[in-house]
Amino acid sequence: MKIAVLAGDGIGPEIVAQAVRVIDALKSDGLNFELEPGLLGGCAVDATGSPFPEATLKLTTAADAVLLGAVGGPQYDALPREQRPERGLLGIRKALNLFANLRPAVLYPELANASTLKPEVVAGLDILIIRELTGDIYFGEPRGIEVRNGERVGFNTMIYSESEIRRIARVAFAAAMKRDSRLCSVDKMNVLESTQLWRDVVIETGKEFPQVALSHLLVDNAAMQLVRNPKQFDVMVTGNMFGDILSDEASMLTGSIGMLPSASLDENNKGLYEPIHGSAPDIAGKNIANPLATILSVAMMLRYTFNLDAAAARVETAVKKVLAQGYRTGDIFEPGMKKVGTKEMGDAVIAAM
Repeated sequence: MKIAVLAGDGIGPEIVAQAVRVIDALKSDGLNFELEPGLLGGCAVDATGSPFPEATLKLTTAADAVLLGAVGGPQYDALPREQRPERGLLGIRKALNLFANLRPAVLYPELANASTLKPEVVAGLDILIIRELTGDIYFGEPRGIEVRNGERVGFNTMIYSESEIRRIARVAFAAAMKRDSRLCSVDKMNVLESTQLWRDVVIETGKEFPQVALSHLLVDNAAMQLVRNPKQFDVMVTGNMFGDILSDEASMLTGSIGMLPSASLDENNKGLYEPIHGSAPDIAGKNIANPLATILSVAMMLRYTFNLDAAAARVETAVKKVLAQGYRTGDIFEPGMKKVGTKEMGDAVIAAM
């Protein structure tokens, strides 16, 4: 099982190092993983001038799965747009056709007090947000900045094809069938024609999945409901831009963005796995970043790409155990708990495994 390891920038190398230790620990089960490092993001710009160099494209195309840390940093903000680290992230999603982004938002009982919402509002939270990842305004053409009537004008195109909507809808319906059979589709059909098509196609696709209860929300209402009554949701599906925003909002319901993994899958379940947080350059190199989201991303890799449910459960159970034992990095720390650093949290997970 070949895994391309892209540590990236900022805290990326620190958190990925702990995730790699977890993969190595699984080798004791007789699992054979072959890990090969590569460059993506700012570190790739520094080394090659490109945020997504040709060597990384070849590496990730040949791999069965990709483990990514995080990309970006303020030192790259002045670069031309095509050289910025985030272009590497968009590039690898497009090149590998990673159209389905799965972001679970699960609140562990031990972290109920870490959420900014009242424990009774978020206790037991378990949402899966499915975001379309290769279309929408992030990739639509035309786009750019130009001068019109003597002033600068910026423009982007929000566009979806029927086939793009249908394939992500099928992923969402299938995921809902494995959970509580409830799917909420999020759009802005009262204003945007592209999302009127989204709603129409999702409704049509829902006829293939009569067991799933389908509902719809406008994105502004969905954002409000996530804060007002988040436990009403089981699976949510939406487009690229709305999904970007809503999944980050949902992450804070769980107490810390440092706790949430993600999977970005192609049609054959080859995937890129990464924590949903950023590179956090202000704490890079200080051994204080939370590695649990990256470790849980490994669990998603085991489950979705390699079909190793038992190994995935072993990792997830270890994370639950260290939380129950009171281990906390700074982002989820509260008085009375055991405050640990990045490596020490990795040590605790390995011990629990």
